[in-house]
Amino acid sequence: MIAPRSRAWKLRLPQPPAGIAGTTGARSGGGSVVARKDIAVPGVILGIGLGGFVDGILLHQLLQWHHMLSSTDTDNVGIRYYSPDTVPGLQMNTLWDGLFHTFTWLSVLTGLALLYSRVTRSRGRIWRSRALWGWILVGWGLFNLVEGIVDHHLLGIHHVRTGPYQTWWDVGFLLFGALLVVAGWGLQRGASVIDFTRAPAS
Repeated sequence: MIAPRSRAWKLRLPQPPAGIAGTTGARSGGGSVVARKDIAVPGVILGIGLGGFVDGILLHQLLQWHHMLSSTDTDNVGIRYYSPDTVPGLQMNTLWDGLFHTFTWLSVLTGLALLYSRVTRSRGRIWRSRALWGWILVGWGLFNLVEGIVDHHLLGIHHVRTGPYQTWWDVGFLLFGALLVVAGWGLQRGASVIDFTRAPAS
């Protein structure tokens, strides 16, 4: 008698749909979810970049209240003074404003790259989530706090608005940053996870 040929059967397990690269949900059915902490770092970096753009575009360019080196005549580190009221001084301040905007631009690109590497589908739902915008506000507030403390107070290379009330403007800038951090933290704390296996609420 010839023994029947044995057949090797391969067991294929269903793969859960991908929502975040390398992260799957623990619910039955293999649903993928996005938790608040999953987008914290991308959101904060995005907020730093976007907050820097608001500072640079609004205060440096539209209102022209200051430039990066516009207060180096009274700074705390002895940098050569470049008056924005002269052509050479304005050229140097414009150069440093450009370097500042390069930093904010790279921050936005980095935040987007990190966000899109972690969220691989249904990205529109992420942009509509309270969690992401909460972290963005936190990042914006952190930018104000760090930039305000370092540039306005420690280095003194520029101030929000020079004049008799410049200290109040600088303090208000810090208070606004702290308010953004608190508001952003509360916003993301109240956000729920995003389940990619469920249809968005209509």
